[in-house]
Amino acid sequence: MNDLMSLGVHRYWKHRAIEMLDVESLSNLQVLDLAGGTGDLSVLLSKKLGADSRVVLADINYAMVSVGRNQRIDQGYSGKLDFTIANAEQLPYPDASFDRLIIGFGLRNVTDKQKALDEMFRVLKPQGRMLILEFSKVQNELLAKAYDWYSFSILPILGKIITNDAESYQYLAESIRKHPDQQELLSMIERSGFSERQYENFLQGMVAIHTAIK
Repeated sequence: MNDLMSLGVHRYWKHRAIEMLDVESLSNLQVLDLAGGTGDLSVLLSKKLGADSRVVLADINYAMVSVGRNQRIDQGYSGKLDFTIANAEQLPYPDASFDRLIIGFGLRNVTDKQKALDEMFRVLKPQGRMLILEFSKVQNELLAKAYDWYSFSILPILGKIITNDAESYQYLAESIRKHPDQQELLSMIERSGFSERQYENFLQGMVAIHTAIK
């Protein structure tokens, strides 16, 4: 369904996000994949890390984490990856635990986004890098109208046909509409204390990557 919705482009977004996180040239890294779900980003990250580094996948959804862990076991995967259950608004990690933090298509599902950003700042080490990959606001007005129509009229139908779950894709469209736009999210990141804040748009802002440094 992800491949169909994005025509496969979501794979490029994820690879671009990991590239921007800058993990390949460093050693002994502790990386947090927040709202990591079944672990797609975590696996990609672990392949970029040195032998002395680790990825911690954290998600509030026990079922998704269990599915992801079982998938990796079935695939014979034995990488540098730990699976944990955690709430983004109240992370169970000490201050300054991680060198890198990534949250991919998960922040819009968090109830108190500012609190989650505060927690991200807390658990990062000084000079640690944070990255958010998320749907955002389309900048072109005509494209925005077409995207809105597709999201609310077509996406739930596709969800029903392919996954027998129209409600989840109706929620997806609604959660994207309610999510802070690029500038608003940048301001929220600033309020949490991050520096060197910036973002990069993809497909006219349909998706954006925000990065910042503690």
